[in-house]
Amino acid sequence: MCVGVIANPASGRDVRRLVAGASVFGNADKAAMVLRLMAGLGATGVERVLMLPAGDGLSTTLHRYLRAAPPGLPALEELEMALEGTARDSTVAVTRMLAEGVRAIVVLGGDGTHRVVAKACGDVPLCAISTGTNNVFPEMRETTVAGMAVGLVATARAGRAALRRESALAVSVNGAEPELALVDVSVSAQRFVGSRAVWRPDGVSELFVTFATPAAVGLSAIAGALQPLPRGGGRGLHVRLAPDGERTVLAAIAPGLIAPVRVASHRVIELGELVELAAGTGAIALDGERELERPRAVSATIRLVPGPYTIDVDAAMAIAQAQRRTT
Repeated sequence: MCVGVIANPASGRDVRRLVAGASVFGNADKAAMVLRLMAGLGATGVERVLMLPAGDGLSTTLHRYLRAAPPGLPALEELEMALEGTARDSTVAVTRMLAEGVRAIVVLGGDGTHRVVAKACGDVPLCAISTGTNNVFPEMRETTVAGMAVGLVATARAGRAALRRESALAVSVNGAEPELALVDVSVSAQRFVGSRAVWRPDGVSELFVTFATPAAVGLSAIAGALQPLPRGGGRGLHVRLAPDGERTVLAAIAPGLIAPVRVASHRVIELGELVELAAGTGAIALDGERELERPRAVSATIRLVPGPYTIDVDAAMAIAQAQRRTT
């Protein structure tokens, strides 16, 4: 009975913590979160945890915590792999975890970390825990309870009813292999990725989201202020922004940063629907980070597609409670 863990030591360190007052999770905090996660996993019968080795002292601190931990925790095995310090580390780790037969993968990171893992995990469900800067896809959860929920799914006591099928946005530039975004895609006239993080709406002309909630932080909050859409509902939103837009909404673009945004139009997009962007120059941001450049006038397409499965912690715990009442 095996579960994978990917804890990104670099999450929460982009430019938004300098320009917008975003909080930072230290790696000692992340190590303690993994320790509490393992307590929840052990309590539900998970025997083994496979973990991507984490630098910056995270793994070292975790092993120190484990030496003083009470019995009953699953055995921790760190994957033997050379680290590059890039997103490819997570991709390789997920591939190795799938080969070992993990029943679920717990990810501690921000939207960007989860996007990388989601592209490689197939139908293995994710438990998305927030330790990043802009956190819309992962949730702020006490990892003890999250570990119990993951354990219930891994041991098949919670079943498919505790899983949610997310939507994603598949983005292809000039016919290249699509990249995935889990929350939002924004199109801007800025031609280079620069510091990557998008923390101002200036220059953003189009925005696509997989779900929309007014309580979000990030560009998707613009869509949430226009037309809320439930998560996992199979519908997204396409928003056009313009300096002379007829409607103005107030949105939390980053932690501590609230901005008025002028909107020209918005409409619902359905699962499977393909939207073609006119040929042009600029950059395309995935989940708040500029990833794709269009240095010359090339076309791009965006399609709303089925995304990864995620574990609904509340649903898993409710199922467990219902089972206790009937036994």
